[in-house]
Amino acid sequence: MIDQQDCPRFAKAIELLSKRWNAMIVYQLLSGPHRFVNLENSVTNLSGKVLSDRLKELEAEGIIRRDVYPETPVRIEYKLTDKGYALAPLFNVISTWASRWVELPDDKQDLKDSCAAASEADCPCSETSPH
Repeated sequence: MIDQQDCPRFAKAIELLSKRWNAMIVYQLLSGPHRFVNLENSVTNLSGKVLSDRLKELEAEGIIRRDVYPETPVRIEYKLTDKGYALAPLFNVISTWASRWVELPDDKQDLKDSCAAASEADCPCSETSPH
């Protein structure tokens, strides 16, 4: 186990990324710049107020940048900084891990249906875990 006193930077990073919605916001921004409404619509159950708070926090940490374009109407985009993009390998590993190990409610039934339609040797879950 990691002791917070021995690793305060690790503890701060985990605190920042584990704060509700922060990781999902960063994950969405990995694909490129987004406007506020796009972020709000892409993360289920995220309110505008909370999104605004999280964007300000991530901006203060230097993970995202807020670009204002003086157009009519004014256009504001949020994008990752180099510091934010440096998190990409972490999110790739989490995505790979989640694809292999995280089950969603419908996954078990889908897997059972696949196995029922396949022979024992072709069952997609025969090597991973019993169902």
